[in-house]
Amino acid sequence: MDSQTAVAPHPSHDSSKTGRLKPDSLGVLGILFFVLSAQAPLTGIAGAVPIAVAIGNGAGAPAAYVAAGCVVLLFSIGFVAMGRHVVDAGAFYTYIGKGLGRSTGSGSAGVALFAYCTVQAAMYGLYGATVSGLVEHYAGVHVAWWVWTLVTMVVVQVLGAAGIEMGAKVLAVFVLAEFSILIAFALVTFFKGGGPEGLDFGGSFSPGAALQGAPGVALMFAVASMFGFEATAIYGEEAREPRKTVPRATYLSVAVITCFFAFTSWMLVSAHGASRATAEAGRALTSGDATTWVFTPITAQFGAWTGDVLPVLLATSLFAGILAFHNSANRYLFSLGREGLLPHGLTAINQRHSPWAAGVVQTLISVALVIPFALLGKDPVLTLFSWFSGVAVLGIMLLYFLTSVSVVVFFRRSRADIRPWNTLIAPVLGALGIAGAIWLIIDNFTTLIGGDEATAVWLELTVPAVLILGLVVARLTRRGPAVTL
Repeated sequence: MDSQTAVAPHPSHDSSKTGRLKPDSLGVLGILFFVLSAQAPLTGIAGAVPIAVAIGNGAGAPAAYVAAGCVVLLFSIGFVAMGRHVVDAGAFYTYIGKGLGRSTGSGSAGVALFAYCTVQAAMYGLYGATVSGLVEHYAGVHVAWWVWTLVTMVVVQVLGAAGIEMGAKVLAVFVLAEFSILIAFALVTFFKGGGPEGLDFGGSFSPGAALQGAPGVALMFAVASMFGFEATAIYGEEAREPRKTVPRATYLSVAVITCFFAFTSWMLVSAHGASRATAEAGRALTSGDATTWVFTPITAQFGAWTGDVLPVLLATSLFAGILAFHNSANRYLFSLGREGLLPHGLTAINQRHSPWAAGVVQTLISVALVIPFALLGKDPVLTLFSWFSGVAVLGIMLLYFLTSVSVVVFFRRSRADIRPWNTLIAPVLGALGIAGAIWLIIDNFTTLIGGDEATAVWLELTVPAVLILGLVVARLTRRGPAVTL
């Protein structure tokens, strides 16, 4: 029976009993801004690219972003095909439940919620440290990182409760600011003919360049940078014409993210010179501030003023990501409450149709994840950010894999869509690519979290532990509507 049932899709929910999110609130661009905010573009470029270059495949790192984009695109084809038959704020767990059964779907819901909450907590750690450093630098006042983090949690809670439109407007401002300066740098560098060695396309994209050094490490960081694009489906209930808007937003997100990271990282390599990029990235890592590898050529291109602006944009980039993941996580809590897997009180919405109760719980979860690191005096970047971001990436990749398998099973059984490329070939290829990425993440997990092997093992085990806990909860709460396919 379990393999034949799934969590019921959204449309028939009675708003008087369960509450409904506000329909027709977001268009393609609104959803796109939420996705790009979750990417935290400047954070991804300044934080991940120097590491991928230094310990990955050097100047070939841009090719890793292209490869990761291809894998994500294959996954997206099946993801979109399933999305035409399911519109629900639960996204992953609903999709997985449709093909692999309610229990597996519910277990995956636990993993999704865990991943979104841990990545948000990770970003809070880096954000707190960044803001603390900025205030000390410009005002000469030292305030502990966790103080800024707790204050920001209140701000995020208020913005989250203010409604999805307000959140989209705030994120649009921050995303445009960080995107603008990075794209401007990349375009100016490109049209000037590159850096000291020219554009050197082959130095970054030839097979030899792509496979040099440790390409698996570079691919791992590239895949991690794609984290968050799946949020397009989470906002399906609030989208205008979701069966058109969500697919368009998904494909547009994947294309924009892939092109942005590949092109910008290529121009950064070019600015340093393909033959010198690896050594200079290594020196930046050794200095303890990898962002200098990115900020230095931008400052050289546009002037000293960018040296003051870029750290501020890094903080706003992190804030935008935090707000985006807050909205994603509280919609998961809302959906789980609506399906009876968590307390029904989580379905409470305010006059702006925002899931305020779920938002409060999500904020309390963030406090619970962050406070222990503050009390123990742990470095917020080396522990909170590094550990939780690694765990979140591993959890989301597991969900990608389960979703791809579920797409194949669902369409083979229901025959709701018989297009072989969309419902079989692309999902299978995507699942294989994601399985390879998971292996790379596990094999290089110690590098990803910047910790020791024992810590890596314990953190890795949290993901299957949460999945099993979700399965147990599903078995204990077998109630609510189910759909027989």
